[in-house]
Amino acid sequence: MTEKTALESLRRAGERREAADQERFEATVELRKAVQAAHKAGVGPTRIAQETGLSRQAVYEILGQQPS
Repeated sequence: MTEKTALESLRRAGERREAADQERFEATVELRKAVQAAHKAGVGPTRIAQETGLSRQAVYEILGQQPS
């Protein structure tokens, strides 16, 4: 591998990482909104956790509540 090839590979990897970070951020925002909407619609924290794969603690944190 030449230096030029190595640098191109690094740039591509960095760009992929940046795109993945942005996608994760957007997915997290979407998930937080969905959790809040589900709770407002009457879905309990335990069920939200089951459906999303989040821990109950994470659901409570999103909702700004203390676990009971």
